[in-house]
Amino acid sequence: MRVKTGLDLFESRWPRALSGARVGLLVHPASVNSRLAHAVSLFMKSKKCRLSALLGPQHGIYGQTQDNMIEWSGFKDGATGLPVFSLYGRQRKPTSSMLRKMDALVIDLQDVGARYYTFIWTMDLCMEACAEEGKPLVVLDRPNPVGGRYVEGTLLDPEFSSFVGLRPLPVRHGMTIAEVALYLRESFHQAADLHVIRMEEWSRRTWFDGCGLPWVLPSPNMPTPDTALVYPGMCLLEGTTLSEGRGTTRPFEIFGAPFIKPERLVKKLAEFRLPGVVMRPLYFEPTFQKHAGTVCGGAQIHVTDRERFLPFKTAAGILKAVRELYPKFNIWKKPPYEYEEIKLPIDILAGTPEFRLQIDRGTALDVMEEQWKEQCQAFNRTRRKRFLLYE
Repeated sequence: MRVKTGLDLFESRWPRALSGARVGLLVHPASVNSRLAHAVSLFMKSKKCRLSALLGPQHGIYGQTQDNMIEWSGFKDGATGLPVFSLYGRQRKPTSSMLRKMDALVIDLQDVGARYYTFIWTMDLCMEACAEEGKPLVVLDRPNPVGGRYVEGTLLDPEFSSFVGLRPLPVRHGMTIAEVALYLRESFHQAADLHVIRMEEWSRRTWFDGCGLPWVLPSPNMPTPDTALVYPGMCLLEGTTLSEGRGTTRPFEIFGAPFIKPERLVKKLAEFRLPGVVMRPLYFEPTFQKHAGTVCGGAQIHVTDRERFLPFKTAAGILKAVRELYPKFNIWKKPPYEYEEIKLPIDILAGTPEFRLQIDRGTALDVMEEQWKEQCQAFNRTRRKRFLLYE
């Protein structure tokens, strides 16, 4: 089976009302069709519309900024001669002057199915700007690489909104980027003129390796679909003093810190009986970011059953184990983080301070899980279900 993405289908499904329109295109390196042709080249050749500007999210239109939280500036694209506008720098929301160069904005971004991943929040700000300026918005849908059935993790409290979570969503939301757009439009941007170009042959049971599509890194530290699988939990470590594996060849699958004894940690984690995963003790030395050039003890996550694996619970178990084994070490990173100067990074990642407080209090992992399960079930029942486009 080969899934056809919105980009594969845009020529045949382009909105009639936007025929001949000047369009801006929000893209990154993974904005490719099933034959690895990039959206920019396809839109340049299209007779359905006229490409007039390019926009890029975090990590740049070419994925050129390696680490997280590195801003980049706009420039003139040498290949097309088009202006490229940065939405991760001085501006994260498109300005009136940017939107004047287009009649409509097209978004083609590969998301990874986790609330922290900033591309959906760039989309949210684009929806807001387009609604204010009366510009239509077209979202080309793509697979959620970790499937569309499972919802897990804490629900964002609006008081803890940030660029790693602007609106209420569970951490692992189980939606495609177009389904998220439909939720955002109805809940927050009713004036937005939103058009969705759906996929063909994708179902909620389909993991990325079942799509028949090439994987292109949507960001520099998302090298494989396996990374995406652990990311809804392991990104929490960005809010800690532990290395989340940046600066290694397996980011988010490898984790640790200089003070950790690997065998002791893995033995403690075994007590939690985490499903679908085996932890392998190891040492590693990050080449950049936290603890660069310093040997760290930790573990590598080996997912043995992705249908049972719970990434958020796994990461919560890791943080509980480290807190209990090494109580003298402060594991909570101080701000700033993703444009937030006051609130702790772990609190804006979790979307609530309660997660951190439960770890510090030694709350049982199963008790923590029951609380976020209730939140997820309520969100699915009252909001998520009505925006789902696929069986």
